Amino acid sequence: MLFLVLLVGVLLVVIATTKFKLHPFLSLLLGTFFVGFASGMPLAKIVENVNTGFGGLMGGIGLVIVFGTIIGVILEKSGAALRMAEVVLRIVGPKRPQLAMSLIGYIVSIPVFCDSGFVILSSLRKALAKRAKVAVASMSVALATGLYATHTLVPPTPGPIAAAGNIGASNFLGTIILIGLITAIPATIVGYFWATKVANKIEVEDDGEDLNYDEIVASFGKMPSTFLAFLPIVLPIVLIGIGSVVTFQKATGDIANFFIFLGSPLVALLVGVIAAFALLPKYNEETLTKWVGEGLVESAPILLITGAGGAFGGVIKNTGIAEAIQSWSIGDMFSGALFLLIPFVIAAALKTAQGSSTAALVITSSLIAPMLPALGIEGAVPLALVVMAIGAGAMTVSHVNDSFFWVVTQFTGMKVTDAYKAQTMATLFQGLVTIVTAVILWVVLV
Repeated sequence: MLFLVLLVGVLLVVIATTKFKLHPFLSLLLGTFFVGFASGMPLAKIVENVNTGFGGLMGGIGLVIVFGTIIGVILEKSGAALRMAEVVLRIVGPKRPQLAMSLIGYIVSIPVFCDSGFVILSSLRKALAKRAKVAVASMSVALATGLYATHTLVPPTPGPIAAAGNIGASNFLGTIILIGLITAIPATIVGYFWATKVANKIEVEDDGEDLNYDEIVASFGKMPSTFLAFLPIVLPIVLIGIGSVVTFQKATGDIANFFIFLGSPLVALLVGVIAAFALLPKYNEETLTKWVGEGLVESAPILLITGAGGAFGGVIKNTGIAEAIQSWSIGDMFSGALFLLIPFVIAAALKTAQGSSTAALVITSSLIAPMLPALGIEGAVPLALVVMAIGAGAMTVSHVNDSFFWVVTQFTGMKVTDAYKAQTMATLFQGLVTIVTAVILWVVLV
């Protein structure tokens, strides 16, 4: 009966967001209260669990999401994202433009939302297509799939951070970043091959447009140095990584404690924000207030959806579903790597139904969190691979109910039917390859 209540609660969230276009925040709260009432939970307990779930998750991960969003806005507005793109182009070379676009997307989308990243780099993408004499659609899919891979798998993108927080893996962000970067590589490669083999045959109006690469770069004005452009991304990752190593080695003493402090996601991302301030062209109200304020505005819906997901998870944990899982010996049915298929399927169903990868990551992680202790899934690597499985589902698939799908089609000029062949099918194979990669990593590492 508890599983039936949970299933109906999930369907309620999906139907509210897809059919009635209700915001995921309110849809999640609606599903949360339904599960609480239908499971027979005392009314006072429902309120307590909603408040505890929402506040507990915000206390652990809220500021991290805010800091990550602020970094993304500054990278976008200062031209740092374009500088990173130029560096990758120099390394890869002009003869492999699709590969360059895939790598640029892979890097830029770690802190910047994939929608914003595509918009920022759209003119560069078209100019490079002209310079290399390749189809604009091919360059578009290469960029879109590169952005998509790290968007769903690598913190400090808010979706993976929220998923980590929901399943109790906030202290293992260093491991999740490392495994996310590795897992995103096959997904990016698949997107690259799809761009060169399938999207390369699609023609769009932009193929006849005359664009000059140097003029586009010049239009951004004076851009920051390569070192300063990469610093807000690299520095927090390095700090989190050092903190994770020190924690893993169980080192003690003042120096060890200092590095653990710096390596906490909250402090590491705050240091990233401070490093991003070096990118500001001026220190005035426009940059210090409006740019930062824009980051706060962009983070607000993510925080609310994430908090509502925490409330959903808080209610689910107290329905007795974990005890039901233990009594059914579900660990025998879904042991080891096989369990990863469960969050993958749930996230893929949610992503396909309601369009938002972030919402799919948040909701799925809330749903499966009670199962993990019952199955004995704990520790840095197993929990990181659970996040990867959820992320794999959250990229399967991007179609007409996904804002990113329309960003790609509108900025590229692709017909919807062509976009289904190019973008939607590419994200399907990205998701499938990613879950296979996660399963292989489980077998090897766990």
